[in-house]
Amino acid sequence: MTGVGLETRSRFAAILLSIVVAVVLGGLVVLSTGANPISVYQEIVRGALLGRGLDETLSRSVPLIGMGLAAAIAFRAGLINLGGDGQMLVGGLAAALVALYVPAPGAVRAVLALMAAICAGGLYAWIAAVLQLGLAIPFLITSLLLSYIARGVTSYLVRYPLRDPSTGMPETYRVASAARLPNSIFDLPISVGMLIMAAVAVAVIVNDKHGVNGFEWRMTGLNPRFAGYSGTNLQRQTQRVAFLSGALAGLVGALLILGQQYRFTDGALLAPGYTWSGLMAAVLAMASPIATVVTAAFFAALQVGGFSMERALGLPAVLTWVLQALIILCLAARPVFFKRR
Repeated sequence: MTGVGLETRSRFAAILLSIVVAVVLGGLVVLSTGANPISVYQEIVRGALLGRGLDETLSRSVPLIGMGLAAAIAFRAGLINLGGDGQMLVGGLAAALVALYVPAPGAVRAVLALMAAICAGGLYAWIAAVLQLGLAIPFLITSLLLSYIARGVTSYLVRYPLRDPSTGMPETYRVASAARLPNSIFDLPISVGMLIMAAVAVAVIVNDKHGVNGFEWRMTGLNPRFAGYSGTNLQRQTQRVAFLSGALAGLVGALLILGQQYRFTDGALLAPGYTWSGLMAAVLAMASPIATVVTAAFFAALQVGGFSMERALGLPAVLTWVLQALIILCLAARPVFFKRR
């Protein structure tokens, strides 16, 4: 078996063990509340995978996979992108403005809105990369602080100059139906957003496994000095990776605006916590794109199942967030169970 195969096998084994241990510990937490852990887990699975719950899980998987891959791309190249919130906000607002005000046919506006979101999110992350390269401010810090600026600026815009006065909420006008992304194709519960995210995931995975850029990113993440000696232009790579990571976060914002919410509402993109759930998925997957996709879908199912559990059993859905945290903590302890040979 090749070294890559051993690495992949060890990674998935560590993830699986972390989930199993976290499920046991989560069961103990549930037991301490006086509830039956088996009933709780059954309701989570039922609520996430049966009936309408499956549609909600698939829908929630789209932004989680997108934000997870955005974090994983940066991790792969040795960057920590904590600015997903800001990049998603500027991307979502850019998509809303193009879809609302560009004088073009509906389908053309939708395509232009997606492109605008990708460029806006990518450029916003690129600013953080330039600050790191030019002023030696860590990308982790700049990307996080830029999110607060994006949050404040977008909040002001939708509360005052861009606000729809016919509603009582701080939000833009509603995007016309012609410029929206269809939520079903041939009467199947598959939206255009799902197809777009599936294509993006395939592109990221193929680049990571077989592309020259993917190889250079992995090498830089493992040893940037060696990567520089081998001929990799680290400054250009940092800017490129930052742009791609932010572009993917901006695309998520556009998919949410054009495919689910149909207008930019202050706080609506951030409330579900897509950025941090995606970040946790990337951490749990150890930045592997394939594992990130699987883990993000698992987190989506866990969260949707948690809401179903809350409705059926009266237990708070926050228990699923506790379970997510336990999974990450168990993964952090993986050196105890998996010693490098």
